Amino acid sequence: MPSLLSRFAPLCREMRLTLTLALPLILGHVATGMIGFIDAVLAGHHSAGTLAAVAVGAAIWSAVVIVLVGVLLSVPPTISQLAGAGRRAETASMFRQACWLALALAAVLMLAVQVAAGQLALIGISADIQPGARAFLMGIRWGIPALALYLSMRYFSEGLHWTLPTMVLGLAGLAVLLPLGWMMLLGRFGFPEMGAAGLGYATAVMLWCQALAFALYLARSRRFADLGLFSRWELPRWVAIRELLVLGLPIGVTVGLEGGLFIVSALLIGGMGEVPVAAHQIAVNVGSITFMAALALAEATTVRVGHAVGAGNWSGVRRAVLAGYTIVILCQCVTATGIALGNELIASIYTRDAAVLALAATLLLYTAAFQISDGIQVVSGAALRGLKDTRIPMLLAAFSYWMVGMSLGAGLAFGLGWGAQGIWTGLVAGLSVAAVLLGLRLRRQLRFQATQA
Repeated sequence: MPSLLSRFAPLCREMRLTLTLALPLILGHVATGMIGFIDAVLAGHHSAGTLAAVAVGAAIWSAVVIVLVGVLLSVPPTISQLAGAGRRAETASMFRQACWLALALAAVLMLAVQVAAGQLALIGISADIQPGARAFLMGIRWGIPALALYLSMRYFSEGLHWTLPTMVLGLAGLAVLLPLGWMMLLGRFGFPEMGAAGLGYATAVMLWCQALAFALYLARSRRFADLGLFSRWELPRWVAIRELLVLGLPIGVTVGLEGGLFIVSALLIGGMGEVPVAAHQIAVNVGSITFMAALALAEATTVRVGHAVGAGNWSGVRRAVLAGYTIVILCQCVTATGIALGNELIASIYTRDAAVLALAATLLLYTAAFQISDGIQVVSGAALRGLKDTRIPMLLAAFSYWMVGMSLGAGLAFGLGWGAQGIWTGLVAGLSVAAVLLGLRLRRQLRFQATQA
């Protein structure tokens, strides 16, 4: 028995470290997801038109978030590898370069949002919704630089194994947004009634509060005092920025491909009528919530793998991957079981409409079906990021999500008349194929690294 325990002790320790990193991230991700929820609830209490305007604006805003998150996800593995290699002092310079990259991305995205806001008619948005959606976008776009800088600081901190600020500032942001959004939306305490524009500006203010608070924390925290993150000025260095871009752009494309899969699925179902649309939204919302834990575990796995790579500890790399797989499979088994057994109860929380409830309960079974494969594919992709392998995984994701998932889903939905269930069959298939292909890619990379060690 002692020998058996000693054999599994390193893995248990790795799982504990991964969970320590992931738990604050789960709460941080939930807080981030709640931003859209708060905006939607507040808008709905103002008027149906405001809710529609915010929904359109939020869809465009989600593309901004996907780009920033995707590209800047290159920061954690870069920082963790430097730290693992005993080059912690160099992380400060890389952090400054990440901030320059973030600001450049923010400038491009601010312009893109402004252009998109002026072209709402071209993408088929109803004329009565356009003014509110445009006003929301014009307000929230001022928060893009803040979000970009916040993500740079957050991913830097996470790369050095410190995830608590993500949780604390994420929750604090909600405490700012809820009252401020209410006051600016409805016109309270001296604010004029601004409607959708008020929610856009309130969200931008909240993002700046988060960014400034994170910067103050990094500047004054003893944990980072030795790095002098803001003690000197540093001009952009193309070599460092290029390193982040080479790693980050494929990640951004991969994140966009997966997000786009669900966006296009919603658009395809949008032509099937109110019942399929409402049922689809319920199933997607439940899947998004359960995905938070898998995403947090994936980010923690990236950091642990990157740190082990930097230290040249290839047995540590394999343990980090195994720990990530073990935890995410256990978590996803629990969520899959809960959704499958409680599908009708879960659907009843969202709606009392019998038709919507029946279809939503059915679609939730598909949500349960892809829990494990979704967890495996996101952890596999995260581990590959820790190895700085992103281009081939991008191609594998494109094939899985679109050539398999979207093609099969659209064929079943419209060719065979399966409707929304056809689309969801495609989603299950796409995520499952991604899990297999990314898992095989990771296995190949680990074997290759073992032969080079």
